[in-house]
Amino acid sequence: MLTAVAFIVALGLLIAVHEYGHYRVAVACGVKVLRFSVGFGHKLFSWKPRRQHPGQDTEFVIAAFPLGGYVKMLDEREEPVAPEERHRAFNTQPLRSRAAIVAAGPIANLLLAVVLYTAVNWIGVEEPIAKLARPVAASLAEQAGLRGGEHVVRAGFGEDLEPVQSFEDLRWRITRGALDGRDLTLEIAGEGGGPAREIALPLSRLGAKDADAQMFRKIGVVAPLTRAEIGEVVAGSPAERAGLRNGDLVRAVGATAIVDGQQLRDVIRASVDNGQPRTQVWQVERRGTLQRIEVTPEVREEGASKFGRVGAYVGSPPEMVTVRQGVVDGVWRGVVRTWEVSALTVRMMGKMLTGEASIKNLSGPLTIADYAGKSASLGLTQYLVFLALISVSLGVLNLMPLPVLDGGHLMYYLWEGLTGRSVSDAWMERLQRGGVALLLVMMSIAIFNDVTRLFG
Repeated sequence: MLTAVAFIVALGLLIAVHEYGHYRVAVACGVKVLRFSVGFGHKLFSWKPRRQHPGQDTEFVIAAFPLGGYVKMLDEREEPVAPEERHRAFNTQPLRSRAAIVAAGPIANLLLAVVLYTAVNWIGVEEPIAKLARPVAASLAEQAGLRGGEHVVRAGFGEDLEPVQSFEDLRWRITRGALDGRDLTLEIAGEGGGPAREIALPLSRLGAKDADAQMFRKIGVVAPLTRAEIGEVVAGSPAERAGLRNGDLVRAVGATAIVDGQQLRDVIRASVDNGQPRTQVWQVERRGTLQRIEVTPEVREEGASKFGRVGAYVGSPPEMVTVRQGVVDGVWRGVVRTWEVSALTVRMMGKMLTGEASIKNLSGPLTIADYAGKSASLGLTQYLVFLALISVSLGVLNLMPLPVLDGGHLMYYLWEGLTGRSVSDAWMERLQRGGVALLLVMMSIAIFNDVTRLFG
């Protein structure tokens, strides 16, 4: 239920804002708007406000099919227009007015993203601090010299390093660097009052095409640092029999120094030889003293593989920090994040067209609905971040030069501005058909990717 509600709210808001951009600029340009519809098809609700802008008699509609909307304006190309209202028809407006009306929809979505990111910056969000878990074996991070436990305080491309506010902030920079093929420099805080040091993460060697979990495993920075602490111990489990207690901090297993909870879980799973459990000596810190405890896991089977379990919750939540900005800085960071996400989206679309990035990055309504529900379950700020991301995607997508999208109409107006004549009806029909076909192909790929991700 939460997923459905979150998805409907997201769609309704983003579509309404997009269409309101068209509507508001059309009214400002003196164009008569006949209908403002959120959704297509059968009318569910419709109304006409008593007080409208001069010359307007707009019907506002909520329709049954929610994947889109439209603003219908007075236009001689669609129906006869009375001579006294001809000056209010869309097609009689100067080129600059028509271009402004068309561009207003995507721009409204980008402005909404700025507002949403700004709201998140002002409200503040709890995020893991940028301390690194042990990197994946043989990953770029391990090869660069990271061992786990490092606190990243600044990062950047080239010599311009900026403060890292949280682990999510660091992940965003890693994502940008990986997809753009740029190396990222990390500044690591010094330990025990020592000097800070810099490490270069060679992301340009990765050749990443997909921003997915596999990409982060190749990079090696998968999760924030969690303490290798023993939580609740199951009665009768190997952990209880060995004498492990809630709150024990594991420092080493055999000759392997333990840095974080994820590493300890991996060591436990791997403590099976030829289907038999391997007894290991754990060094455990308990109330400030080190103890040696022999632990023999039990063997579990999962398909054809066998792995070890000790019957205790392993790992504590990561250390958190509240990321919050001031009034002016919050707005500025909202603008910057909207620009960064827009630029990354454009680059990814370009790379998909040239084959440098996989078309698996295309997502459709099923994935959007899934993320809507997940983000809403995490709280208001996470849902606002999700809305901002989708709003940017919608704005950028509509600016693509496809004939059926706003960007396609802007291309028509560019042609008209350069040549002094509009695109002919014959060419307009051909381009529209081609645009519809291309859009259907993109939608089919996106839905296929959705099904593969969710049910594959």
